[in-house]
Amino acid sequence: MSSTTIEMKHGAVTDEFDHAARSYDRLVAANPGYHSHLRASARRLRLPGRGEGLRLLDLGCGTGASTAALLRAAPLARIAAVDASRGMLDAAAAKEWPRGVTFHRARAEEITPAWADEHLGGPADAVFAAYLIRNVPDPDALLASVRSVLRPGGRLALHEYSVADSPAARAVWSAVCWGVVIPAGGALTGRTDLFRYLWRSAMEFDGRAGLLDRMRRAGLVTVASAPLPGWQYGITHTFVGARPLEGRTR
Repeated sequence: MSSTTIEMKHGAVTDEFDHAARSYDRLVAANPGYHSHLRASARRLRLPGRGEGLRLLDLGCGTGASTAALLRAAPLARIAAVDASRGMLDAAAAKEWPRGVTFHRARAEEITPAWADEHLGGPADAVFAAYLIRNVPDPDALLASVRSVLRPGGRLALHEYSVADSPAARAVWSAVCWGVVIPAGGALTGRTDLFRYLWRSAMEFDGRAGLLDRMRRAGLVTVASAPLPGWQYGITHTFVGARPLEGRTR
């Protein structure tokens, strides 16, 4: 991983998301399948009963697209949505939400069981994290934090870019970023730092097999992945796992 990418993850990424917040919804709206893919990953949590009585955590909620996807999958759940970017949170909170959805500024890897008790009323039944783990300085710390706030048997879904295992996916990702994402992002926000980082961070992040292994090392079980359709096939994936039931380690 390049020193530039590592340096960005220690603060500059959050600043860039603050800067891009006002234009972010327009940017993602131009991405075919962006919202439907988030909804597909949220459904892969397999939340029962429309979420009634469930406590859910949306980490890295951004402007609320992932929160909306989680709400679609579990409209009766209590959802605490978290992001480190004040600009993104302000954009999310300005939208209309049911009373059970709340927004909080925090770094996802620093969420603790005490935080979950305070803001959710107890451990989470499920955690959703879209386009997050690739952006944190320490992915293992994030997974450890997630495991600690899940109830035994609680589930995690990561919705993430992963192209390291596929030369074809890397080629498509690079072509789309340099041909569309970086120019469009620069035109809408006035600078391209965030979008060049987006390309580079996905190119340098875990492959699918590596991220599944990372999840297992964090103590998660029933770990699996599934692709998303369309042009992002082989680029964007849902990674799922669960905290073991008490006494179960495999």
